[in-house]
Amino acid sequence: MEISLTKGASEGPTKLNAFDNALLDAKIGNVNLIKVSSMLPADVTVVPMPELKPGEMTNCVLAHQYSDNPGDEISAVLAFARAKEMGCVIELTGINKTVDELEEEARFMAEYMIEKRELEFLDYKSIIQTHTVKNKASVVAALIYHNPIRH
Repeated sequence: MEISLTKGASEGPTKLNAFDNALLDAKIGNVNLIKVSSMLPADVTVVPMPELKPGEMTNCVLAHQYSDNPGDEISAVLAFARAKEMGCVIELTGINKTVDELEEEARFMAEYMIEKRELEFLDYKSIIQTHTVKNKASVVAALIYHNPIRH
């Protein structure tokens, strides 16, 4: 199975528009996102984000944060840890947290999920999207599961 990590940030006139604009910035604004839980198969391969067909049903793990408080630093994190048998995905958001704080928390959670399953940790990957709010803003970070057959 192939997956991609993507992220985006944007402002908008309303909460919904800010979120939609952040999805567009992440290149996932024209598909139907189906939120799934946080497990990866053993044979997963990370690939660059491909162009998705408008209207496509797209499975994802999604983290998103919104704020309408000018000056807030909003963040969305998507991370995963892998073992030979499987992988575990976490999503995390924050307001006015440092990138280091977010990265430390995300890595802890992902590694803990592997340990709890009594598996041996192999590797870890994360993406973090931050944005300083001007008016109304949203950030997203997503792991996209690709359909096995693309036309």
